[in-house]
Formats: sequence, C-alpha cells, structure tokens
Amino acid sequence: MLKSLSIRNAALIESADLEFSEGLNVLSGETGAGKSVILECIDFVLGAKADKGMIRYGEKECLVRAEFTFRDPAISALLEEMDIEAEESLIISRRLTADGRGTLKLNGCPITAAMLRRITSLLVDVHGQSEHFYLLKESNQLRLLDGIAGEPVASARSEVQTLLSERRRLLNELALFGGDEGERSRKLDILRFRIDELTRAELREGEEEELLARRERLRNAEKIKDGLSEARELLLSDGGSCDALRGSIRTLRSLSRFGEGYGALADRLEAASAEVEDIAGEVEGELDDFDVDEREAERVENRLDELRTLKRKYGGSISSAMEFLQNAIEECELLENSAERSEWLTEELSKTDDKLFAACQRLTEARKAAAKGFCTRVTDELKTLNINSARFEILFSDYGREDVGSATSEGLGGVKFLFSANQGEPPKELGRIISGGEMSRFMLAVKAQLSGVSGIGTYIFDEIDAGIGGRTARVVGEKFCKISQSVQIVAVSHLARIAAFADSNFLIEKVEENGRTLTRISLVEGEKKRAEIARLIGGDTGEIALRHAEELLREASDYKKSL
Repeated sequence: MLKSLSIRNAALIESADLEFSEGLNVLSGETGAGKSVILECIDFVLGAKADKGMIRYGEKECLVRAEFTFRDPAISALLEEMDIEAEESLIISRRLTADGRGTLKLNGCPITAAMLRRITSLLVDVHGQSEHFYLLKESNQLRLLDGIAGEPVASARSEVQTLLSERRRLLNELALFGGDEGERSRKLDILRFRIDELTRAELREGEEEELLARRERLRNAEKIKDGLSEARELLLSDGGSCDALRGSIRTLRSLSRFGEGYGALADRLEAASAEVEDIAGEVEGELDDFDVDEREAERVENRLDELRTLKRKYGGSISSAMEFLQNAIEECELLENSAERSEWLTEELSKTDDKLFAACQRLTEARKAAAKGFCTRVTDELKTLNINSARFEILFSDYGREDVGSATSEGLGGVKFLFSANQGEPPKELGRIISGGEMSRFMLAVKAQLSGVSGIGTYIFDEIDAGIGGRTARVVGEKFCKISQSVQIVAVSHLARIAAFADSNFLIEKVEENGRTLTRISLVEGEKKRAEIARLIGGDTGEIALRHAEELLREASDYKKSL
C-alpha cells in the first residue's frame, strides 16, 4: 500500500506531502491544475525513465519520496536477494538534478533503476499512459488466469511439476551414460586410461610432504654430514663432552664424604652422562649410515614431477586425484553395464514425456474452462462501464508432443489477452490497441471479478472517467468501492459520483503567489469535501449543487454499508 508521497520542486509543485488511506483515494481538480504531475511523480519514483524537464523552473533538482507497506513474501525474498534489509515498510527516494544526474535509494541503500522496477512491479499497478501496465505482460496474464482458475489449475500445475522433476532425474542419469553406444565407448576408453594412470601411480596421502623433506635432506647432504661429524667430535673425542662428564662425576663422588648433597649431584650428573653417551652413540650411528646416492635424488625429483602432473590433471591435490580415481572406477563400472540400464531409462523417459504432455493438456483444459467464464464476466463488466461493443477473449497457443522438452512449471503454450472495443473490429493483442481510458476500465472490470490475484497492493487509475457519466459513473464508483475493500486505489477523476465514494479526497489547485504559479494539494474533508463534489457536479458551490453533493455522499455511504 502507498502510505505517503512527498514531492519537492516537480513542475508546478514546490512542496507537497500526501498521506493516503487504505481504501479509495480520489484526486480531483480543475484541468491543468497538476493532477497529471502527481501521477508522473508516482511513475518517477516507481522507476520510470527520468526526464529533467519535470524539474521546477529555476530549481537545481527535484525529489520524490514514497513510503509503502507490504505483506507479500515475494517482496521480502527479492529484498533479501538484493541484500537489503526487509522492514515493515519500504521508503523509496529518487532525486534528479538539472544536469541529468540522479540518485535512487531504497530504505537508505543505493539501488539501480532496474532493481527499483523489479520491486515496484510487485507493489503498484498503474493504469494509464505509463510503463507499469501489469496486464500487458503475457506472463502476468497467465498468472492472473491461473489465480482466477483456482484449485483445478493448481492441481494440474502440481502434477506437471512432479513429472518435470522425474523427467530431469531420468535425463541426468542418462547423461551419465554419455549418450549413444559410440559415445559411451569413447568415454569408457578415456576413463580406463585415467584409472590405469592413477592406479599405477599408487598415490597415498602424505607422500608428497615426505618427498619434499627427503629432497631438502639430499640437497643439504654435505652440510648435514659436516654437522654430524662436528657433533661426534665434540661428544666423543679425548677431552670431549663425555670425558668431561665422567671426570665431573668422579670429582663429586670424592666429595660425598663431606656431605650428602655432593653425592646427590653426582647421581644426577651420572644420569645426564648416560643420556649424553646414548645421544653420542646415535650421532655416530647416523654418521656411519649417512650415504648420498645421486640416483636417489633423481628418483625423488622424478616422483615429485609425476605428482605435480597428476595434481594438475585431477583437481589440484593428491586427495582430489584419489577421489577422482574412486569416482572414475564407479562410473566405469556403470558404463560397462550401461546398455540395458540406458535402454530402460530411455523407455521410462518416453513414458514420462507422454504423461507430461497429457498433464500439460489437462492444465491447458483447466485454464480454458476458467477462461471461458472469465471472459464472459469481464465482457459484461465492460458493457456496464460504457464499452458496449467490448469483446474480450483469451488466445491459447498451440503445442504438440514434440514440444515436451520445452515444458516448464507453467506447462506448455502461453496465453494472450485479446480485446476489441469497437463493433466489427476483431479482437487484437491487448497492448496493441487498448487506450489509456479503456485500459483503466478493462483493469477495473478484471479486478471487479477477483481483487488481489496479482498480489499487488495498490492500483492507480488515470483517465478512468474518460467518456463516461451518469449511471456508468455510478457503476465505476461502486466497483472502485468494492475493490478498495481489499486493494488500495488511487484515482484521478473529474466525476462527482466517483469522488463521493472516496475514503480520502485530495483537491489539486493552481494558485499564484509572489508572481509564480504553484500547484497546491490538500486533503478535503467534511464541508470542504461536499463543496468539491458540488464543484464537480456543476462548476459552482451553490445551494442546489451542495444538496446534490449531499445526496451523492449519502448514496455512497449507503452502498459502503451494504458491502
């Protein structure tokens, strides 16, 4: 729902702040007062192409800000996709400068015009000369028809979706077999080569790290040998560490008669001496066994090269190469026994396609059954709205069994809404022939049948009263009133009967102040509302017009109570 609209420096509007009600909101005023500017501002904040000509003369920029409330989970999902926090309301602000630059923000987050249009297409449907024609899109026409059809179509669509899932499963399994027999044979040859290559490599986890350590040792062989020799010399040579420790032990033992502490120190040193002598033995053993084999260095380097090659070919690591081998073995076994399985899957796919085609036909029949009554009801509604020769039809595109591969969750084939307003003229595609006023009344007729099917919370009608009056005007007002019980309506009107049904009335006036022309917008209630309806009746606010206005308000109030 459009909760509020703020406009700054747009055309003749210097400043305007509008608070809309949940039901029917009617904008009225003299011709040229600025009603169309308000709709242009709404269109602008919804994401329409920016035109710097809308900036008020003498100003550097214009700004339009709109606040919406919503309940549609599809909007929350879209906001999450755009990484915008979903709050209870959406605040859209759009600024345009005189040099053609602009900024767009949604709840304070910068967004693009394309992102904005994705959001606002779920919030508002503008019926007038704008690019927000919900029903001109064939995908929306199909969605609307499905909503009208209800359970029969929902059930058929569920069946189609189940069969589509089964079809995808069969195709995915068939894809594992690599297509025809020749392609499977080629795939088997490739798999067997790779299995043989990886099997011969005898890969194991941790081998590469061991080889790298071995290579480092081989590259520093001389340094290691020299170090071991030096350590052995320091430990085992005459007067070395071992001799020094033994001498110290003897000295401390000789002092033990002078105190128990010296003997204890000798014991500790003897334990340390045993450890040092053990280490010295190991150092000597390492040195005796140390041997550098030039061919070993070459073998290590070759093995590392082999591992690098396999890593590069099979996923970047030894573990991924080992995983590839296991998967390849399983796939090879599957392909080696694939002929019978592939034949069975192909038969199952054909049966599933038959079922899917039949389900799509049932879905189309359910839609056609709903379309028949829907077209009749909308045509009857249009006649009450002063389009006496109206013809409305829904065209279903043809499809065959061979088109099953292109089936979607919406089935096969599409729909087109066809319309003719003139006797003797064949119905044509909605977007090619319908005028702004006819489009408004057409949408009104549709919404009178089923409000809220599209999930959109606000409908804006422009030129709804073009060419109508009298009884038709009352019918339009009643339909507005009925629809606005579940969907917010904002309508521009010149008719008193429509204004009388409004929950909120806004008067748009053009005034002159300080040598400048301005558009003023005000909410009119009570006596002011009655005066405006009187003005719409006959252009004045005389006693007769005021009594007539009072009568229209009473009739509207009685109708609302009857709903």
